[in-house]
Amino acid sequence: MHGTLRAAIPERHLRTDRWWLPPAATAAGLLAFVVYSTWRAFSNADYYDAPYVSPFYSPCLAENCEPMRDGPNWALFGTWWGLSPSILILILPLGFRLTCYYYRKAYYRGFWASPPACAVPEPRQKYTGETRFPLIMQNIHRYFFYAALLVASILTYDTVLTFRDEHYEWGHMGLGTVVFAANAVLLWMYTLSCHSCRHIVGGRLKHFSKHPVRYRLWGWVGKLNARHAKLAWYSLISVALADLYVYLLAIGAFDDPTIF
Repeated sequence: MHGTLRAAIPERHLRTDRWWLPPAATAAGLLAFVVYSTWRAFSNADYYDAPYVSPFYSPCLAENCEPMRDGPNWALFGTWWGLSPSILILILPLGFRLTCYYYRKAYYRGFWASPPACAVPEPRQKYTGETRFPLIMQNIHRYFFYAALLVASILTYDTVLTFRDEHYEWGHMGLGTVVFAANAVLLWMYTLSCHSCRHIVGGRLKHFSKHPVRYRLWGWVGKLNARHAKLAWYSLISVALADLYVYLLAIGAFDDPTIF
């Protein structure tokens, strides 16, 4: 911060590199995803082409969903829900990502300039951190982690269903199967690399020697955690590409290439 205890130099900072480029690129990438996902979530169309269902609409929790044979049709909200069914489920992965430690750093810097970069002061004088509403809600990240596990499990189930053809016969594999499998793997890697997962697995252990299994799991999660930022972006891109693939199939842009 630019306060009274700062050294008496005229410049606000001494960085001469293009320090603004990373936060600007981050803001552009996140904004592009927000615009795309908002359009797809509220379009309420072209999200199913047997056997593929968009990850933005899975599971479908209202009766106004397209019928998906043996798919994630769980009409828990009945007929009274008239908006896009994707809104009901996207709250969970959105909450997980919004409260994620990496994403907090990313959009704090990219959109709020808080701070814009290392050794660059914020444009505001007062700093309250995450001690006030709504930022104090970031503390529920650990609970969104459990919800993210559920969502990842459902999307894995959707991936298994892609080994059917358009007539729901098993023994099929198309390019969409590869897209969905890659998306599921990246989502699991991003979810399990979460700091909350690392703490749950072994963060409170005082004697690793007494808990060898948890210690080994903690080590594996720690290796994933070192790549958490990259996995956050990879999984964000993969879920958008999986949705785009289903959309293009649904509008008839091309037929799903068959592998076997």
